[in-house]
Amino acid sequence: MREWVITNGIGGFAASTDKSLNTRRYHGLLIAATNPPGLRKLILSKVDESIELNGKKYDLYSNDSQGKITEGYKYIEKFEKNIIPIYTYRVKDVIIEKSISMVYGKNTVCIIYRIINQKEKAKLFLTPIVNFRDFHAESHNLKFRYTQKINRDKVQLDFGEDKGKINLYVKDAKYREYIDNIFYKMHYEREELRGFDSEENHAVPGTFEINIKPNEDKEVVFFCSLDGKYGNSIEELQRLSGTKIIENEKKRISEQVKNSGLLNEEMLPKDLEDKQSYIDLVNQYMVASDNFIVYRPSTKLHTLIAGYPWFLDWGRDTLISLEGILLISKKYALAEEILLTYVNRVKQGLVPNGFDEYDGHSLYNSADASLLLFEAVEKYLQYTGNYDFIKESVYNTLIKIINNYIDGINLEDNNIRFDEKTYLISSGSINTQNTWMDAKVNGKPVTPRNGYAVEINALWYNALRVMQNLAKHYMKVARYYEYGLLAKNCQKSFVRRFYNPYKKCLYDVLGDDKIRPNQIFAISLSHPVLDCDEDMAKEVFVTVTQKLLNRYGLQTLASGEKGFSAIYKGSPEERDSVYHQGITWPWLLGQYYNALKNLIKAEKNEENKEKLKNTLMQLKVNTANTFTNELTNGNTIGSICEIYDSTTPSKGKGAFAQCWSVAEIFRILLDKNI
Repeated sequence: MREWVITNGIGGFAASTDKSLNTRRYHGLLIAATNPPGLRKLILSKVDESIELNGKKYDLYSNDSQGKITEGYKYIEKFEKNIIPIYTYRVKDVIIEKSISMVYGKNTVCIIYRIINQKEKAKLFLTPIVNFRDFHAESHNLKFRYTQKINRDKVQLDFGEDKGKINLYVKDAKYREYIDNIFYKMHYEREELRGFDSEENHAVPGTFEINIKPNEDKEVVFFCSLDGKYGNSIEELQRLSGTKIIENEKKRISEQVKNSGLLNEEMLPKDLEDKQSYIDLVNQYMVASDNFIVYRPSTKLHTLIAGYPWFLDWGRDTLISLEGILLISKKYALAEEILLTYVNRVKQGLVPNGFDEYDGHSLYNSADASLLLFEAVEKYLQYTGNYDFIKESVYNTLIKIINNYIDGINLEDNNIRFDEKTYLISSGSINTQNTWMDAKVNGKPVTPRNGYAVEINALWYNALRVMQNLAKHYMKVARYYEYGLLAKNCQKSFVRRFYNPYKKCLYDVLGDDKIRPNQIFAISLSHPVLDCDEDMAKEVFVTVTQKLLNRYGLQTLASGEKGFSAIYKGSPEERDSVYHQGITWPWLLGQYYNALKNLIKAEKNEENKEKLKNTLMQLKVNTANTFTNELTNGNTIGSICEIYDSTTPSKGKGAFAQCWSVAEIFRILLDKNI
């Protein structure tokens, strides 16, 4: 079964499968962000639909419960998901089209049923299955405590002051209340495979009944909303139009496509053979990328969700994704907001690596997020040239970050230290994980990377060069020379200490010669610490290509290295143990692509340059073939998973829609600056 997700711009979402069968605890038609974009609650698990024809009832729903699967999916004649998911059912001569959309900016979902009834008198039954629980948890209640306030076709479920109220509305329907009705033991296959509790109970408060006349083409709209500030009241639901909600979503995406300029004639790729496929790709990109853009009221700024279904906004992921999600589509104002989201929360030189799901406080558990800010600023300037914004809102913070890294930082045990002899940065301890390879099992790091990590120092050098260029632009002469000298000494030390002549690559951490993808940062950033025209840079690229590259990205560890694992499966401990031990990550393909472009730019020999360009074009073709198929036929319709098994065939795993995967893959596919 393939999964899908739609979102509401404030952290809430709806997700399920193409069979309308929930296989995760995170599947539901309304997962509401009660403190946007966090504190998410499962409100509406699903709606079970049945249709009665001439006294015979046909169940259209699919559920897995107590060893039995109800097979309503057999009536699904067609499923499609472009902007929204649309199911088409056929029962005898009756066609039921079901479209699902969220109200943008609200914790509200609407489901539009269009029933085309050929001959017979019919009755449609819509039975909401509800809950009010943390979206990471599961309910085992034998009794759900709520009261129902019913006014014909309008229903309010009150779960008490500590939770809240759910509003249900189906215009002109007859509602039949159930007393203490519970859906027992809904089974989630994917949770079982992940080693988690895989069954839960839900409340079934009642059912809506709608009569349909013979030969009638009828539209029925089901609304569910979390009552309150970020939802819609019953009165507001009555004024909403399901058709208008869907039209608004289509218009919103269409305007983004238009404003991006990606379909302007001058922006179309040269020698474009299949124009429609490119147009489809741009539309897919806009829908996929839009899912991650959310508003955070506490900062009054936008941010990026790292991935669905379980991640919130992470600083590291956001800054890596900035170009692919926002800059290539000319969403420059949003890019500025997102930079400010993290700049305004810098503490002791550290950019927040994330925000807590439950109370929204900033988390400072990384050594790389702050350094990634400099690369994000560089990319922003490459696209916009808006040095005024950076000077007014960002530059002074960048200075403070550099100073803090030199002085040393121990906030949240990051233990960041500048070595005055080597000009390199060390970080972490045996108990901390403050790089992106952050998995722990039983409190212990799986891939200990404390000390001098290769990408941290590549990012440090890049940050110094970014600051040198900014100082030059802002005519800060003393700072220009200061940052230039620091960068020069850092580069000399990096080349001398990180090169491993025996494996013709870079040490992942000084003292650790395992071949990992982090070394690609040495040649992939805007200011590569390795000279891309020198043999060392070329050797690094060849080693990464031969040992780590596959169709879906870069492996996190070379095959043959101790601890290598190609498949992500098993219990939480088993999965965390292999998370960065050979599993493939698509976002790293973006760094590989950048490295190849840097090598082309630096190459002086025209014959070699042409060979590298051919390699780049082949990479684009392979990426297009792999991921256009993935977007259509892979695990998640219209999005890209967090990770993939490093086997053939590769299966998408982890978060089923990951921000930096979408950002980096679409950036490669849409890049015309070759």
